[in-house]
Amino acid sequence: MQEQHITLAHGNGGRFMRELIEQLFARQLASPGLDTSSDAATIQLPDGRVMLSTDGFTVKPLRFPGGDIGSLCVHGTCNDIAVAGGDPVCLTLNAFIEEGMPVAELEQLVASIGLAASESGVQIVAGDTKVVPHGEGSGVYFATTGIGIRPAGVTLGMDRIREGDQVLVSGPVGDHGTCVMLAREEFGLRGDLRSDAASVLPLTRAIRELPGVRFMRDPTRGGLATVCHEIMHATHLEVVLDGPAIPVREPVQSVCEMLGYDPLFLACEGRVVAIADAHAADEVLALWRELPGGIDAARIGQLGAGTPRVVIETELGGRRILEELQDDPLPRIC
Repeated sequence: MQEQHITLAHGNGGRFMRELIEQLFARQLASPGLDTSSDAATIQLPDGRVMLSTDGFTVKPLRFPGGDIGSLCVHGTCNDIAVAGGDPVCLTLNAFIEEGMPVAELEQLVASIGLAASESGVQIVAGDTKVVPHGEGSGVYFATTGIGIRPAGVTLGMDRIREGDQVLVSGPVGDHGTCVMLAREEFGLRGDLRSDAASVLPLTRAIRELPGVRFMRDPTRGGLATVCHEIMHATHLEVVLDGPAIPVREPVQSVCEMLGYDPLFLACEGRVVAIADAHAADEVLALWRELPGGIDAARIGQLGAGTPRVVIETELGGRRILEELQDDPLPRIC
């Protein structure tokens, strides 16, 4: 491509659009399953239960320490399949590009998509591009749909959760939300914190076939607290969190205290929340702690038969109720 910036002509179906798809997207994605001359992809799926997940990504800024909107859109969709007990196989990719976006910046983001897909073992098999007029977007939005396979014998779901089950998390919470907030430079704060954005496949594959594992979820928008509220609503059990046991990095805690945020409501993009029975919980932690992404895994609570609510026990032995999230504390983080 000779153009330096995206124009509306790149979305009109003509030569510029063809060059954008062939010379930028197809070249950077380098996916053997992507046929830009076909209107539909033909895929061969392995045996197992087919899973489907879709998501949209509108991050501001487009790049942040530890990742960017490109790698995030791959990890986000693959992680949704992973925590449901599956292995992602292929993705579709839709790009909504703002007129005037530098071609070089778009190319870097698409290259990041290709790298993340390769590392996750998935192919981009279909996609589409649209160009919106200047001022009607924020550089680029991505939308992805993932297809995966859940192996026979893996059964996970909120309906399997029982009184006495344990709440586990694979690592510190709030990293991604805090990192994106610092990257915006709106508060005059600086730091070396990095987003936790990453594939959780190694974490989910390690434990998904353990008989005592009931449920897994990645705590993205709304964070750990929102996952707990979803569990509470589905099971009508009381979720009791052990405040001191919840891993939160010191920089995250400090930023939240200065700005009035609660790290339990901030997004994570590379963590897993798991519910397991008391016998399996120790095995889950042992398996996670052997992996790079699970070194700081912790047991952080349990489910009881009390009033359906989410409460957190403080270091001094008191209790406070975690109310359900109402407003979005950090818009456009994933």
